Amino acid sequence: MLTATERRPWLVTCRSGTGLRLIGFPYAGGGPSLFRSWSPDLVPDIELCAVHLPGREARMKDAPIGDLRLLVAELVEAIGPCCDRPLALFGHSIGGLVAFACARELRRRFGITPVHLFVSGCPAPQLRDQDRWCDLPDSEFLERMRRFNGTPREILEHAEMMELMLPALRADFSLRETYVYDDDLPLGCPISAFGGMADQAVTPQQLEPWKAHTSEGFQLWLFQGDHFFIRTAQTAVVEGVGSLLQAHRHQRG
Repeated sequence: MLTATERRPWLVTCRSGTGLRLIGFPYAGGGPSLFRSWSPDLVPDIELCAVHLPGREARMKDAPIGDLRLLVAELVEAIGPCCDRPLALFGHSIGGLVAFACARELRRRFGITPVHLFVSGCPAPQLRDQDRWCDLPDSEFLERMRRFNGTPREILEHAEMMELMLPALRADFSLRETYVYDDDLPLGCPISAFGGMADQAVTPQQLEPWKAHTSEGFQLWLFQGDHFFIRTAQTAVVEGVGSLLQAHRHQRG
């Protein structure tokens, strides 16, 4: 298990384990709480950690980061101590792009490749995003969030809560909207892309091109639900992750 010094403030251990370490990257505005409920459905031995970005949950007072390069530099420093054992990365929505960028940077800086990369509800990085959210006026931004069905309505309608969350939400959308894609060698690990059957924000056609980023095999999995199937189909998602990690469960670094 990671020590407090090694994991804070960027990583939180949601469940300890003696085998493979799985790190979860949340969607825009999300925090470690997204992954804390995974434990009952996750196979034994896997240690589950979650990325804790500034500007949310216990780090609400920390300034959020809207530049992907700066964010990845911070995260990879924190993830470095996790590489004492096999590592898998799972990211949903904007978290998928951050996980992918971290996988590339871990390879560049440390020569380390995760055993598996999961990208969930996240368009392939080479697909340019033409729809900019981060510069919208507050009222229009919040209306987009309501239609996106990504934030609980009780929070969207709580003015003080949204005032606290808006900087983090804007920063997270800025990560995708200011991202500049660079060609690089495919990752030497399998990539599994997860999608929602009723997701109108990210279609299977936007997930399929992830196959260009792996030399070790690609799978596309579709689940019941919209963009946030990660919540409504959580048990199926976690069981799917566990099944794909079975071969690596007991490996040690």
